[in-house]
Amino acid sequence: MANKIRVFGKAQNRTALGIVQAYVVMYPQATLEDLRKAFPNSVNPDKGVKENFLPLDEALGFNQKMSLYFAKDDELIHLADGSKIALGQVWSKPSFERIVQQGALYGIEVAEFEKTMKGEKGGYRLEYLNGYVPPRPAGKKSLTWLWILLGVVVLGVIAYFLFKPKESEPVVVEKIVEKEVVVRDTVYVQQIEAIETSFNAAQFEKGKSDLNDDAKLALHDLAKILTANPELRLRIAGHTSAEGDAAANQKLSEDRAKAAVDFLVNKEGIDASRLEAVGLGSTQLKDSAAPTSDVNRRTEFEIL
Repeated sequence: MANKIRVFGKAQNRTALGIVQAYVVMYPQATLEDLRKAFPNSVNPDKGVKENFLPLDEALGFNQKMSLYFAKDDELIHLADGSKIALGQVWSKPSFERIVQQGALYGIEVAEFEKTMKGEKGGYRLEYLNGYVPPRPAGKKSLTWLWILLGVVVLGVIAYFLFKPKESEPVVVEKIVEKEVVVRDTVYVQQIEAIETSFNAAQFEKGKSDLNDDAKLALHDLAKILTANPELRLRIAGHTSAEGDAAANQKLSEDRAKAAVDFLVNKEGIDASRLEAVGLGSTQLKDSAAPTSDVNRRTEFEIL
């Protein structure tokens, strides 16, 4: 079967949204039940929600707890029955590969998606292939005279280009949609930066790596983010001031980073494979003008 639509996406989860939109273009009478059959929950087991698709009202209610559905107007899937459907927006690499394979069953192919930088916007567009023309939604009156006129125009165009060399690459028949939305990675960054600030405010005792209650509370909040977003991986880096012996500072920074990782794994149940602990001692001072300042005694959470 020759492919009918190609999806170009910027950001992995927006490309997944484009695949679903391509299916709706090909099957304009599709219902919510049809979407769930075409792209079952098994396609994305790590989405953090029960259903891949939810009616908008239900998705908005869920997003009040944790924003895990595309729910803005230009992100929604509009069906012929007038319903607005929201797609889950967490797509790990394995789940993304599965939806690409599922789309291929319907003649949908996917160009390699473009990655986005922090704060950059993402979107997608669709391109018709091999002369494919999508079906018209049912219920619209046929204008016979207009089709005759269009036929005459098409014949004229064909005659004009008859002796032109054939294009080897498919051309864009119609630009269906190109949406610009904020990449969800910024949500991770904002939440984790806030927790990082709270963790650093819970100072370690001088020369020690024991977590105090405030630090444990911050890590508990971090565990909630990790649990809700199973594709997220973090590196926790420990830093010290330049006060004292460099070798001792290196060991202390390693112990402090490891203490945070051990708490997340042993107390919060986070898979150890999702976390890394590194110690950088006093090699990367935050305030080099004041090398013994408390601001240099810190941790940093880096999204991998």
